[in-house]
Amino acid sequence: MARTGRPRGFDRDAALHTAMLVFWERGYATTSTTDLSAAMGINPPSLYAAFTNKEQLFREAVELYEHTEAESTRQVMDEAPTVREALAALLHESVDRFTAEDRPRGCMIALAATDSATAHESVRDFAVRCRARTKSALKDRLDTAVASGELAGDADTDRLAAFFTTFLNGLSLQARDGAERAQLHDLADMAMHAWSGDRAAREG
Repeated sequence: MARTGRPRGFDRDAALHTAMLVFWERGYATTSTTDLSAAMGINPPSLYAAFTNKEQLFREAVELYEHTEAESTRQVMDEAPTVREALAALLHESVDRFTAEDRPRGCMIALAATDSATAHESVRDFAVRCRARTKSALKDRLDTAVASGELAGDADTDRLAAFFTTFLNGLSLQARDGAERAQLHDLADMAMHAWSGDRAAREG
């Protein structure tokens, strides 16, 4: 019997992008391989041949998200001339992405594996590590501000990074729940008013 493989004309990159959107919208635990193969336009044997299994497909989908959606947002932050502008840019750019009409709402990394229970510990741990990179990127930017003298040397960059990471996750959840873009931008402005760069520089 001939082996069942990828169909002629199979576009792995396009299929991976589709899988990313499915995981982003539905989460890991509630998405079946049948759901994925139907959305990707391939049969289950072709899915396994191309991606090994559902978990590996999810890992690749998250990596694609990080290299496209998440990386673009971080680039906006990196290009800002001051740390305050960097944080504001990160929040507002994230709001725009979390509420875009051509993709699922919210942040895939923040939402896609939060429903994974004990049976999916490796997936959950992978997602936790991915989410930790957001905090790390924020802390790096804050540490740069300390090194340049923009923030005081005793500024608590770890606590600040944790605050803004938590706030970003909240924005993501609010977006998924249907909050309006204008409302989320207003909340981002409130966060920036709540944190004064001058006060952070003095108090840490």
